This record gives sequence, structure tokens and C-alpha cells, in this order.
Amino acid sequence: MAKAKSETPTRPFTGITPAALRFFEDLAANQDRDWFNAHKHVYEEAVRAPLGALVEALTFASAAHDIPIAGDAKRSLFRIHRDVRFSKDKRPYKTNAGAVLSRGGDKSTSGMVYVHIAPGDGAFMAAGFYGPGPETLAALRQGIARDPKRWLAVEAALAKAGLALSRDGARVRMPRGFEAHAETPIAEALKLPNLIVSRPIAASDLFGPALVDDIAAFAQVTLPLLEFGWSALDRTRP
Repeated sequence: MAKAKSETPTRPFTGITPAALRFFEDLAANQDRDWFNAHKHVYEEAVRAPLGALVEALTFASAAHDIPIAGDAKRSLFRIHRDVRFSKDKRPYKTNAGAVLSRGGDKSTSGMVYVHIAPGDGAFMAAGFYGPGPETLAALRQGIARDPKRWLAVEAALAKAGLALSRDGARVRMPRGFEAHAETPIAEALKLPNLIVSRPIAASDLFGPALVDDIAAFAQVTLPLLEFGWSALDRTRP
């Protein structure tokens, strides 16, 4: 497990500015390369730079609170260009920005804290295991079935913090191999395609350095979910 870096962030995080949200609103109405290239400096200065500073500040805060997640301004931010190869929606640019912190310090590690920046009421923070592949999902489900008591304690801790696992895409029937758990307290968890919780971020809360503390506190209360999933995945590795 990678430990969060403890170095002081190279650039202090002072907040996401309203200019970032205006940029996304304008980009939604100007989905073409010429417009984007003419305004790329706004994207770099108002979106990428502060979001990178946020990731580095969160890495520092995570290390201070023994939360084993990390990231950096290069590896943790998602690209603004959409992958349109297999999509009917051919708009080339995303109208939001996202970044992750994970125990591997990159976007490919299973189990992470995610920050989503978007105009209006679209900003949120999330944590857990989203979009796991078949083997990863099977390992998470096996972990729940193997230690239901611990899993139910995770659910209780999340509920105490006002968080509930997303039921988007939940199966109606029990997944194959887990039918014996159909009438148990863990049945609904085993039907989930993701183990993820989220909390909205008010637009006004984006604009100051206190956002670091808000997300760090969220990471702290969701750590039992991450640690449960990591232990389930580690058990399947040689």
C-alpha cells in the first residue's frame, strides 16, 4: 500500500474560482476545437492548476490523518477530452473536471476518493469502488459474503455519517454463486455493481481553502469502506 506523501504542497490551495465554473458553462455552448484552443489558458489557470493544488493539499492532509491515499497534479486529474470512439455523443470536451486520490496514487488503482467539479449543483465528492471489472467485483462480493459482520459494521458506520451506498444499476436477482445469501442482511449489498458513496459539494463551498478539510473529513468517514474493499482484493492476490 502506497503511503501518502508528507511533503508540503508546492502550491497552496486557495479555492476553485467562479471562473472555472463559467469556463465549463461557456464550453458547453462552444464544443469545438478552435474555441477551446483560444480559451485553453483559462482552463489551465482556472481549472487544472487549482484542481492539482487541491489534490496535493489533500495528499498532505491525508498523510497527517493516516489516511493511506495520495495523488499528484499530473497523474490524478482526468483529461478534459472525451473518448467518443464508441459513443453516439460526439461532443469532444467534458464540461466538468475530476480528480482522484488512491492508495496507489493513480487513477488505475481500485478504491479511491473522487472529486468532481461542475457548474450548478453538479459538484460532489465520492469514495469507494466504482466500475470494477468482473474479477474485482467478484472479489468484493466474496469479501462481503466471507465476513458479513464486518461488512454490516461498514454499512452502519457509513449510515452514521449520513451516507448510503449508491443503488444505481443494482441487480434484481442475486448474482450467480451468491444465491445462498438471498435472505440475509447482506443480500442487497451483493446485488450492487459498485460500492460507492457520495456527498454533494455546494458551489459556494468550492471557492475557499476549507474545501480541503471537507473532503479530508469525508475521506476519514469513508475509510472503513475503502479498507474493507482493499482487504478483499488483497486476499485474491498472490
